[in-house]
Amino acid sequence: MWESSAALTVTPEDRRILTGLVRAGKTEQRIALRARIVLGASEGKSNNALARELKTTRPTVLDWRNRFAEGGVKALYEDRPRGQSFKPLARSKEIEIVTKTQRPPEHATQWSCRAMAAVCGVSKASVQRIWDAHGLKLHLVKTFKLSNDPRFIAKLEDVVGLYMNPPEHALVFCIDEKSQIPALDRTQPGLPMKKGRAGTMTHDDKRNGTTALFAALDVLKGEVIGRCMPKHRHREFRKFLQAIDRATPRNLDIHGIADNYATHKHPNVKNWLAKHPRFHLHFIPTSSSWLNLVERWFGKITADRIRRGVFTSVADLEKAIHDYIERHNADLKPFVWTKSASDIILKVNRGRASLNMSPLKQPGQLYPFA
Repeated sequence: MWESSAALTVTPEDRRILTGLVRAGKTEQRIALRARIVLGASEGKSNNALARELKTTRPTVLDWRNRFAEGGVKALYEDRPRGQSFKPLARSKEIEIVTKTQRPPEHATQWSCRAMAAVCGVSKASVQRIWDAHGLKLHLVKTFKLSNDPRFIAKLEDVVGLYMNPPEHALVFCIDEKSQIPALDRTQPGLPMKKGRAGTMTHDDKRNGTTALFAALDVLKGEVIGRCMPKHRHREFRKFLQAIDRATPRNLDIHGIADNYATHKHPNVKNWLAKHPRFHLHFIPTSSSWLNLVERWFGKITADRIRRGVFTSVADLEKAIHDYIERHNADLKPFVWTKSASDIILKVNRGRASLNMSPLKQPGQLYPFA
């Protein structure tokens, strides 16, 4: 075997062929690299110098010097034999792994790659490949709940009708409150984000009080009417309805979509609504907060302004909230509802069938404001 870095002996004919390989535009790059190694070695360049010049490794240079010395130019075209690829798993074994994955193990809440591999007698890598191929992500879990409201269909049709075919000469608002928003200050300053490191903040915090955000989202324009109040009782809700009353044209009816929170149905609230006949409250089904579009806006303000915010007082928090509402209203992008009541009921019935629950009856009257 050739081990020294002395000049490699190359005949004139071989040099002509090697030079042609290097200069030819159609030569494969792996062959051209090997030819450059041999030509450089024939000039007496050291193995380390060749490795640096050609951006490869010293063992690679040694290998192709030795192989050329033994087999000439022909050896440059011969790759070493590859290792034998792994034997693919039988289809029945793949089905077994997928089936077992869908049910938790006896003494745990979910499978791990190693636990599944041990039970099925395969490698951890095989389990990972099968899970990836079938889109199984055991580290993720999503929450859900199907409404048991006996008037689910009627309420659903009512609310979806307001979204997709609103009444004339009226405004439609999604109304709700985000209660107990804490004004959190960190016990130590955070470190800024930099390359290779995420931004940091302390795991503990200092609580400086809470506020309740009442919000009404104009479905058509996307504009938000918001008020921060210390509590979220029926008194505060009635004050917020008065704020909506003052902020909207008196000649238009107000249709408000709200959840079933007790303060929304308090006798004093009902009395106020009776004295203001242009206000009409429409209640979503129980356990159906996804049907109220203002919840989507609450998620946005939480992610954009509240969750990572640092607030030294409740007044500081409320100022940040009102500034966010002002910026939002200056650049309106309304949420657009697209799902019909029929589509929603079909999807809910698929979920109820999976849980062995009786299906909902198909809707009778769609979009009552048509």
